[in-house]
Amino acid sequence: MTAALGRAALALTRLSERWVPSAFVIAVWLSFAVIAAALALTPTGPAAVVKAWGDGLWSLASFAMHMCLVLMTGAVIADAPLVRRALDALAGVPKSDRGAVAFSAFFAMATAWLHWGLGAVAAAFLARRIALRRPGVDYRLLTATAYFGMGAVWHAGLSGSAPLLMATPKNFLEGAVGGVIPISETVFAPMNLLATAAVVAGLTALAWFVYPARAEDAFTLTEEARARLEEAPPAPLGADGGGAWLAFWEHGRAVPLAMGLLGAGYVLVDWRAGTFTLTLEKLNLVFLALAVALHESPAAFGRSAEKAAGLVHGIVLQFPLYAGMFGVIKASGLDTVLAGAFIHAAGPRTFPLVVYWYSAVLNYFIPSGGSKWAIEAPYLLEAAKALGVPASKVVLAYSWGDMLTDAIQPFWCIPLLAVARLEFKEILGYMTLVFCVSGLIASAAFLVF
Repeated sequence: MTAALGRAALALTRLSERWVPSAFVIAVWLSFAVIAAALALTPTGPAAVVKAWGDGLWSLASFAMHMCLVLMTGAVIADAPLVRRALDALAGVPKSDRGAVAFSAFFAMATAWLHWGLGAVAAAFLARRIALRRPGVDYRLLTATAYFGMGAVWHAGLSGSAPLLMATPKNFLEGAVGGVIPISETVFAPMNLLATAAVVAGLTALAWFVYPARAEDAFTLTEEARARLEEAPPAPLGADGGGAWLAFWEHGRAVPLAMGLLGAGYVLVDWRAGTFTLTLEKLNLVFLALAVALHESPAAFGRSAEKAAGLVHGIVLQFPLYAGMFGVIKASGLDTVLAGAFIHAAGPRTFPLVVYWYSAVLNYFIPSGGSKWAIEAPYLLEAAKALGVPASKVVLAYSWGDMLTDAIQPFWCIPLLAVARLEFKEILGYMTLVFCVSGLIASAAFLVF
C-alpha cells in the first residue's frame, strides 16, 4: 500500500510540476477569476469591481507584515549560536537510527506548533545534524520527518495565521463575527488539542514503523555527500573602522541585552495588568525581542536577518493580490452568493468537514500560508452564521484544511530541500502517508466534535 501511495503521489507531483505555475501566477489568475465571478454573479459593474479591487489591495498590509515577521523572527532565532548549539546537542539524544527519525518527527511537530517560522528552520537544522552524527540513518525519511510540522500541525498551533488573526483586535474580519475570537476557542479548544495530540502521536509512530527493517534498504549518504552537508563557519564580524565607540554598539552585547530586557519588561507589565492575550502583535513582539537577544551583537543579528529576509518574498508579493480579491468579494456582494452555495451544500453537522476539505483542495493549488483566509472567510463565516455553526469551528476547519495539503505540496518545503540537497519526489511517498494519517484524524475530529 505504501508503494502504491508513493506512486500515486509521485504522479501527482509530476503533473503539478508540469502544469501548475508558481503561487504568484495562480494568485493573478484567481484575481481575474474573482473579478469575473463578481461580474457574472452580482449586479456590480466593471468600473465598480476594478475600483473595489484597487481599494482593497492594501487592506492586508498589516497582516502581511506580521506574517513576514513570524517567518523572519523564527528563522533568526533558529540561526542564533545558542540555539544551534542546543540543536546540535539534541541531535545526539537518539540512540538508534529508527529512534532518530521518530525523534526528528516529534521535534518538527512540537516546534511548529509553538512557532511555525522557528519550527521550519530548526527542524531542518536538527535533521542535518542527525545525519552527520548517524551515517547509517535513512536520509530520505529523516528529511521527510523534518517537514512533518509544516505538513501536519503548524496552523493548529500558537502561531497559526487564521486563529491569531481572529484573536487580534481591529482585524479586518472583526465585524463579520461581532468581535475577536480568543485563542481559547481555537488553538486551546479541546477538539483542537486532542486532534493535535492524536496527529503528533500518530505521525511519530508512523516515522518509527515505516523505517526500513533491513539496514541495506536504508537510503544513506556517501562520505562525499555528508561532507557537503557541513556548513562553513560564518566569517568573523570585525569592527570595520569607527573605533571602540562603534565596536561597543555594533559588535557588543549591550543592544541585544537591552532589547531582550525591554521585551521581557513589556510582557511582565502586560501580564500583571491582566491584559496579556496572545495576538499577532504580541507574538511578534516577544519573538522579535528574543531574536535580537539571542544573537551576540547587532551585526550578527543583521547578518542572520538578511539571510531570513530571502524567505518572505512570497508573502510580500502575494498578500496584496489576496487583499484585492477580498475587496472585490466584499464590495460586490459575492460573499453572499458564495455563502448561499455552501448553505445548500452542507448542514450544520457536516459544514466544518466540507470547509476542511474545501480549504485543503484550494491550498494544494494556492499554498498561501494563510493569506487565502481573506478570500474564504467572508462567505464561509456568513454561511456558518446562517447554519448556526460557531465561527471558531470554521476557523479551525479552515486552518486544518489549509495545512493538510502542505504535506504533498512542495512550495513550503523548498528551504528544507535546499538544505537537504534532495528533490521533493524523494520524500513524497512518506509525505503522502502523512497526508492520509492527518486527513483521517482531522476528518474524524470534525465529525465527532
